[in-house]
Amino acid sequence: MTPVRPEPFPLIGFARLFRMAMAGEDLVPLRTELIERASQAPDDANTLLDVSWALQLTWNREVGLDVQAQALRMQQLYHLPAPSGRTGLRLLVLMGPGDLMANTPVECLLEESDVAVDLLFTGPDLPWPAVVPAHDVLFVAVGENDQNRPLLEQLAGRLRDWPRPVVNRPEQILTLSRVGVSERLQGAGGIAMPSIRRIPRDWLAALADGRVPLGDVLPGAAFPIVVRPADSHAGQGLEKLETPAALGPYLAAQAGADFYLSPFLDYRSADGLFRKYRIALIDGRPFVAHVGIAAHWMIHYLNAGMAESAAKRAEEAAIMETFDEGFGRRHAAAFRAIHERLGVEYLGIDCAETPDGRLLVFEADNCMVMHAMDPVDLFPYKPPQMRKLFGAFRTMLAGAAARLPAQPLPVARRA
Repeated sequence: MTPVRPEPFPLIGFARLFRMAMAGEDLVPLRTELIERASQAPDDANTLLDVSWALQLTWNREVGLDVQAQALRMQQLYHLPAPSGRTGLRLLVLMGPGDLMANTPVECLLEESDVAVDLLFTGPDLPWPAVVPAHDVLFVAVGENDQNRPLLEQLAGRLRDWPRPVVNRPEQILTLSRVGVSERLQGAGGIAMPSIRRIPRDWLAALADGRVPLGDVLPGAAFPIVVRPADSHAGQGLEKLETPAALGPYLAAQAGADFYLSPFLDYRSADGLFRKYRIALIDGRPFVAHVGIAAHWMIHYLNAGMAESAAKRAEEAAIMETFDEGFGRRHAAAFRAIHERLGVEYLGIDCAETPDGRLLVFEADNCMVMHAMDPVDLFPYKPPQMRKLFGAFRTMLAGAAARLPAQPLPVARRA
């Protein structure tokens, strides 16, 4: 008699694990429980994928990626039922292997929604499946980076005549490199977009020892400059350098092969503080996700002291309440230009206001985290704002679903 294979455990998913981490829960006991479960059921890919997320959320990135690779060798398709308990829309999300910043964190945008999600991982060592699940909309979550560019190029060909609506087409995502965004937004009305160059390590060394002047790399630029390793995120290796002499020590501390250089634009407000806005641009309409306020130019929301300052939270609340009539209206032309020039239906933007009133764009990509997981007792103004943002995302998906009548999905031919 053939033994009956046990049913896999339901997928917990990234969003639920991330919510626990944001709430300050200790994920280590759950991680240990999941690892023990995986040892008892080694064929349960759902558990392994959850172990991977739990490891990465507890600062074990490399081990987490190893576990993810193990899960994806077993299974490439993962299902998350609609959080609301009823399915109003079926979404197929294309993902690439990688860490927490490699793909759009779609799950965070769909909490409490009626959207059922199938996560399909594909990549160089992950063949396209013979059959894909039925879906109303396909969403490409793969982010632009050196590792993902071949995958995005491959997906661009595969999805060219896809019989379902495709949101965030791979050929558009391919334009979202730091250099690509900078080049496309140069000269756009109302936008201050620093010129960004990607240079190899030996060029940076030549700048450091004076063999190459800065003007040969960044025409018209002067120190201070901002430098960061290519494909870095969350401020890793990001520094403002005041003089050429600072380049040598910087280079000695970094192992990267390529670096991004751009002029530093001082964006502090009249009170001496810096303000960085995270915006979701959905079908061309801006929605604010958070505003970090700090005395230092390099702002990350988690280190801006927002939780410790009632005054900062009050200001953020006021910005959110008046965003459509305030920040959003002041920069309406800039947001239209970004939408027209980048052409991506869902986009994250980190930006600020310059003293002369322009929109200063730091970064625009499809993988920024937008969530409603901050403590409600400290940030009671955030849930209503994030519900607006999430509602707009759901409306965008529904609008896309209505664009094409249902057609048969392609079936891959087996060799």
